[in-house]
Amino acid sequence: MGCTSGLPGFSRIEAVQDDVITAEVHSALRRDPELKVSDLDVNTYQGIVRLRGFVSSADSVAAAASVARTVNGVKSVRNDLRLK
Repeated sequence: MGCTSGLPGFSRIEAVQDDVITAEVHSALRRDPELKVSDLDVNTYQGIVRLRGFVSSADSVAAAASVARTVNGVKSVRNDLRLK
């Protein structure tokens, strides 16, 4: 998960918030019937969510990023998803 509290300038509170965001993004992605979350990895650092993994369509790439942006606390989404 996104716990990186050992980094300079990054507080334990921010690390916990990032862990919460990561968990909420995972939950939101699981609720979307069009996405296969078993192939997705979510990490969060200072509110920036990174999506990695493989999906079956370009629509799924866009949908995953869109879903992630709906989660409270997400500042931006770095979408590194690839097509299978």
